Amino acid sequence: MHAVIFDVDGTLWDSTEKVALSWRETCTRLKIPCEHITGERLKSEFGKLLGDIGRSLFPDLTTEESLDLIAKACAEENEYLRRDPPSLFPEVAELFAELKKRGIPAYIVSNCECGYIEAMMDVTGLKELVSGHLCAGDTLTDKAGTMRILIEEKGIQSPVYVGDTLGDYHSTKEVGIPFVFAAYGFGNVPSPDAVIRHPLELLDVLPLI
Repeated sequence: MHAVIFDVDGTLWDSTEKVALSWRETCTRLKIPCEHITGERLKSEFGKLLGDIGRSLFPDLTTEESLDLIAKACAEENEYLRRDPPSLFPEVAELFAELKKRGIPAYIVSNCECGYIEAMMDVTGLKELVSGHLCAGDTLTDKAGTMRILIEEKGIQSPVYVGDTLGDYHSTKEVGIPFVFAAYGFGNVPSPDAVIRHPLELLDVLPLI
């Protein structure tokens, strides 16, 4: 029996518009130009490590300055999302409930900062349906490294990863586990191990991997 590890952004929900609003508020307060920070722009940034996002969004800042700004923005973002959360994608809550019912463990691994997964689970009601989670903010490494740590710490057997970007795909290949492409998300992956066009389709795909 497989265990399932999920990405967050573009796989479970789309928080880009809310995060863009939050980050613009932080930048405005710090008097940093931020008109370019939009939900659409963040869709091409989410999934990267925070340092890479900072360098991409704020190329005129030093690496240290962009990291400091991103850290401040992310801390405020988590509180913003708790006050005004986006919704899960349709069928995600039903999928997690059904996985729990079938005894299939569900985990979450993301390149996000500390507190983001916790905020997402708290405001969406997924907390009791998730067997464990880990993020780059916890491990200070990339997604492949974070996956390996979670798999080892939790003793996860036969994991598959569900994500929506090419970066997700490459991370799973590095770890050596199957990748299920969430085609309803942000990215494009040319040769995944399986494709789902809506979340509940995963239930049909798992036995075939």
